[in-house]
Amino acid sequence: MPADKKRIVLCPNTGRDPDFAFTRKTKALLESAGYEVIISPVCRTRDEFDALKDERFLSAEEAAENAGLMVTLGGDGTILKVARATMKHPVPIIGINLGHRGFMAELEPGDSELLLKAAAGDYTTIERMMLDVELVRGGEAVYFDSALNDAVVSGAATAIWVSAYGDGSKITEYLGDGIIIATPTGSTAYSLSAGGPLVEPTAENIIITPICAHLITAKPFVLTSDRHVTVTAHKNNEKQYWLSVDGGKPIIMRDNDELHVTKSRHTTLMAHVSDKSFYDIAFEKLGG
Repeated sequence: MPADKKRIVLCPNTGRDPDFAFTRKTKALLESAGYEVIISPVCRTRDEFDALKDERFLSAEEAAENAGLMVTLGGDGTILKVARATMKHPVPIIGINLGHRGFMAELEPGDSELLLKAAAGDYTTIERMMLDVELVRGGEAVYFDSALNDAVVSGAATAIWVSAYGDGSKITEYLGDGIIIATPTGSTAYSLSAGGPLVEPTAENIIITPICAHLITAKPFVLTSDRHVTVTAHKNNEKQYWLSVDGGKPIIMRDNDELHVTKSRHTTLMAHVSDKSFYDIAFEKLGG
């Protein structure tokens, strides 16, 4: 079904707007400008859905099929969840920051004029690379996911042995807290905190960042996007460690599991309406 440019989907994070006061205010603003508004809450409990029982709402995946714009109300985690839910039906996403730094969320709560500008289609579309993540155990795939930010392998308050390969060639091996495989979008998230490089979000690279490596030569790597990255955690004597994709629910890993990470055919579309560059935002959000 073709997208209806007059249909706007609001995706509130119930943890950031628990009484939906800002969501209802935003809905009223858009409806007064002639837009059809559907609410697609990013909820934690059924009770939170019940708080919207007087509103028309759909899941993000359903709503994206014929929408013109997705508007997230929350932090960057809200954008990550919506991006993954809608990647099969990519619709431009713009975020209103109700969180902390909100690096990916371009708008602040008072930017009503910019929101209406985005709703009218007066924006630049920025396409962001995603990663496909597959966990293989004993030769069989046991888990599959896609990431806009990163895939992280980490131990439980203990150091683990980690090896990373690119197209079968060893890139790095060390004892440490884990490893991050990130996209350019994810370069401003956990990877940055672990000492990784800042990479422009429109670039196409795979970034490998060690977490607290017990080896002075273990450094971040920036790879081409067509590289097939394999991560193994072994020699760990039954220590516990996990895989987490975009900060989601941890998946328990076992020794000799293989994590395969490749560039996804799916991408995330972000709507850019302000006059701020990536560098402006980086200094504003990360400089102080």
